[in-house]
Amino acid sequence: MIENPELLASQLIVQIGLFFAALIAIAGGTLQMYLGQPDTSARLDNVHRFMAGVYFSAGLINLWAAITIQQQGFLVYLLAFGIFFAGIGRLISIKKVGLPKPTALWIGYLVPELSLPFVIAIAHYMSHLT
Repeated sequence: MIENPELLASQLIVQIGLFFAALIAIAGGTLQMYLGQPDTSARLDNVHRFMAGVYFSAGLINLWAAITIQQQGFLVYLLAFGIFFAGIGRLISIKKVGLPKPTALWIGYLVPELSLPFVIAIAHYMSHLT
């Protein structure tokens, strides 16, 4: 691992990406836990709030990984994969049931979910080349 106490530029990119993912997941998980899935069955609301808890906890893991970036290895790739796979889930939903309104908001969610994982993974890889 990196023995230099200063962050490399690539580590800083990974750290910023993970902080960004953490902020989104913690805020989104909290909001979805509070809102639930209105106008639906008890089963779907239950699943929705359960997944909100998973989303929130993924945010905490991203936060911890960002704070301890110099000690992180493969976990960063797993977190990036999780973000990307969430974007794939959103794409499947759009294909199956359509794009929610307002469309710009949902596209605004989708683009980082499909691109940020590559930025994080490539920068993390680059930080381990030195």
